Amino acid sequence: MTKAIQQTLRDSAAMRWTALLLLALAMFCSYIFMDILSPIQDLMKETRGWDATAFGTMQGAETFLNVFVFFLIFAGIILDKMGVRFTALLSGAVMLVGAIIKWYAVTDAFKGSGLDTWFTENLNYIPGFDELGVSPFYEGMPSSAKVAAVGFMIFGCGVEMAGITVSRGIVKWFKGREMALAMGSEMALARLGVATCMIFSPFFARLGGEVSVSRSVAFGVVLLMIALIMFIVYFFMDKRLDAQTGEAEEKDDPFKISDLGQILTSSGFWLVALLCVLYYSAIFPFQKYAVNMLQCNLTLTAPDADSFWAQPDVTIIQYVIMLIVAAAGFASNFQKTSSKRFSLLGISIVALITYCYMGFMRQSAESIFAVFPLLAVLITPILGSYLDHHGKAASMLVLGSLLLIACHLTFAFVLPMFKGSAVGGIIIAYVTILVLGSSFSLVPASLWPSVPKLVDAKVIGSAYALIFWIQNIGLWLFPLLIGKVLDATNPGVTDPTQFDYTAPLVMLAFLGVAALVLGLVLKVVDRKKGLGLELPNIKE
Repeated sequence: MTKAIQQTLRDSAAMRWTALLLLALAMFCSYIFMDILSPIQDLMKETRGWDATAFGTMQGAETFLNVFVFFLIFAGIILDKMGVRFTALLSGAVMLVGAIIKWYAVTDAFKGSGLDTWFTENLNYIPGFDELGVSPFYEGMPSSAKVAAVGFMIFGCGVEMAGITVSRGIVKWFKGREMALAMGSEMALARLGVATCMIFSPFFARLGGEVSVSRSVAFGVVLLMIALIMFIVYFFMDKRLDAQTGEAEEKDDPFKISDLGQILTSSGFWLVALLCVLYYSAIFPFQKYAVNMLQCNLTLTAPDADSFWAQPDVTIIQYVIMLIVAAAGFASNFQKTSSKRFSLLGISIVALITYCYMGFMRQSAESIFAVFPLLAVLITPILGSYLDHHGKAASMLVLGSLLLIACHLTFAFVLPMFKGSAVGGIIIAYVTILVLGSSFSLVPASLWPSVPKLVDAKVIGSAYALIFWIQNIGLWLFPLLIGKVLDATNPGVTDPTQFDYTAPLVMLAFLGVAALVLGLVLKVVDRKKGLGLELPNIKE
């Protein structure tokens, strides 16, 4: 009887992973909305008049309030003071409000409205921000892009708050257990949102033969409503856990500004934070332009309108096959018998080859880039389990940076060499995208579980918030920079499928080089100071 009483939801593997699934599904939905316009950049130019600068400025606006109004710092304080449950609900609501504003900006109802006129005539000059070169608006920016930027700013506050909340929630449920596996699995599922976005955003935009970008954004808004429901369900699970353990929510432990001192004086923390901003700045901004980059560097010929490959139903079939790739590959890592493990792995590989073949036949840049998270889903459990039982987190960060550099340089110099080859170019693209996705699984699976080793448990929320704030500086800057560099290096180019992406890709590769240097320094500091980054998460 005593043993039964001591059992809590956290002690049950099924309940632990259910809590993780709720958090991961919410982030899955938010990741879809984050890149909802990325695969239809050409349609934004066609239907709303957004050039590369307008598109990049709007995309960069997502993190503007987090960086320049320090909202993420406040989010960390809210998380430490009010707890995971309250902050999760708040972040879900904020994301939804911002998404609705962005949706309205790209609807036909916005055209000719009073807001359209007001935003056209105003916010063309913002004192202070313009002088510093950090304004989220500029003179001549389409009004729809300005309003979409406002909505994206609000959404960005919510999604980054959700990010630190989910990280804190996973620490709460998995500390001392399979934490790296949990964090890596959450990120793997969330990143399926990127693939989902790449496939369904163009699908909804072109549904019925009439182009409407607002349908794509509306799809994202509906998913964010689902995300809010996931957070509500998690709220009750987490509340029950605290009732069982007798632990008070974090709000009973008052936050003190002086607590930040122990974070800011940690050299390990700063190395991890800087490595994070460099690495993520080379990935997330790239995602926003990746489809357009492929359109510019591949020889793609649309299938005949009456062929099987041009039908909308193919999109659904391809997505189902993608889910089979992800589910079978992920599940294969948890099988105890070799026969089941290799059977599932075989199914995953066959499904992946089938998916890639369909993407080739559809001649669709969006479908090609959608393979980005699939290899990550397959190897994440392997990496997470290895980190939990054997450690080597700092070494994983170094390896991830090396792969990142190789992939961006391949996109910049190797892929354009195959532009005349319909088959060769797509094969190079598929392999490079899959490797980049695997690199993206290496870093989060090793980086985020390292933070609790660097700071006191009381200020984990604030530590994650500071890292996300530093990361957001890059996520604000580089979408904007890529857009400006594209316009500057492609003078007179009006067709968005004819851009030369060499300069932006080299810029992103240099971020990888800087991340590699910091990763090597982190290994040295870890060895000298005994930070424990190379040690396993599970204590035997």
